[in-house]
Order: sequence, then structure tokens, then C-alpha cells
Amino acid sequence: MASAGSTNSLVVPPLRGDARGQYRVHIVGNSGAGKSTLGKELAALLGVPFIALDSLFWQPGWKQPSAPEFRETVQKALDQADKGWVVDGNFNARLGTMISEAATDIIWLDPPLVLYFPRLCLRTILRLLGLAPPCAPGCPESFKGIFLSSDSILWFSLSMHWKVRKAQMQAYQIDSVWGGGNRRRIGGWGGELRDWKRDVEEMIRARGASGTGAGGDEDSIGR
Repeated sequence: MASAGSTNSLVVPPLRGDARGQYRVHIVGNSGAGKSTLGKELAALLGVPFIALDSLFWQPGWKQPSAPEFRETVQKALDQADKGWVVDGNFNARLGTMISEAATDIIWLDPPLVLYFPRLCLRTILRLLGLAPPCAPGCPESFKGIFLSSDSILWFSLSMHWKVRKAQMQAYQIDSVWGGGNRRRIGGWGGELRDWKRDVEEMIRARGASGTGAGGDEDSIGR
């Protein structure tokens, strides 16, 4: 477990969980930051469903549901995962705070743009060539959509990097785990993320050895 340092007496576990030992984790960050990759890994570690908001939002042919329809779909997915979940994606304009308010933990992935943008380019090209799964079923990439459209995922990622960082930093300053909140920032070039995942694995092993399972409890944050 990590300590906040000498200015803060909290000892913060890698995930907080709730009093029932369940985890509801919301992973946020810019497009291409690694949310889905981490989400799948974390859901497997915790033994809970992984819910990708992109796959719930985008309908075949890149059609979009109305905001009420989308909220209903997402709420059903959350309700079905009654033992916990890992959700990746933002969609605040359509979902508001419904996921962040239900989450026990919010993980903000904030790697440098120069690190993750090339990975996004590669993933997008692989999708275009049919060598990687699409963003959502029935939503294939096209040359026009990638390179000639104002809705290009590449352009979106570039244009939103600083906007997403600013918005997430504002939320983080209010609700950081180091201040007793449930929001954690993971930045850097990969080492911080590897260390955090290692801490999660160790936490799960420790709880398994003690017979408490993967979940936490109200006493999981030391003082």
C-alpha cells in the first residue's frame, strides 16, 4: 500500500472498495490512454464484469442512441453486475455523474500524449485492416473516417488531450485519494501504472490468504 507522505496520515490502498468488500471501478482518461486495456486486466483480477461504455453507446453503423436510451442501457449493465464492476469511458455529457457516484474507485489514466498517441494510431490502423476488434460491434473503421473526417478518433484524441487533463485535474484536486477521496491519478511513462497493478495484485493475494477475498472493508484505510 502507498503512503501519501509526511503531510498526510492516510495510508491508501491501491483500491478502496466498499464495506461489503466489493469494487466498482471507473477508469477515465483521454481516448487512447489505455482505459480498455487496464479495465480488462483489472476486471479479471477482481473477478467482476468489464463494461466498456463505447460498446454500449455505439450502435451498428456508428449510430448513436439518445441520452435517455444510453443511460437506461448503462444502468441495466451496472445493475446486472451486482458483485462489482469495472467501467471504462467518460461520456459525462450524456451520463452525468451516474457512474462516478456509484464508483468506489475512480482511476484517471494520464500518460504523456507522446506515449499513448502512437499506440492509438497503431490500434486504429489495425482496426482499419481488420486485425483488431472494432470499437463496438458493427462499427468498422474507414479510411475516410480516420483521416478525412472531423470526427476522426485521432483528431479527437489530439484535440481533447489538454481539455480532458484540465477537467480531470480539477476533479482530482477535489476528490484525490490523498485527501480522503476516491480518485487516483496514474501518469508517467508506465512505471507508475506497473507499480499500481502490482499493489492491486498483492492486495488481492493478501486478502485471499486472510480469507476475506478480493474485497476491502471500512477499515482498509489506515490512519
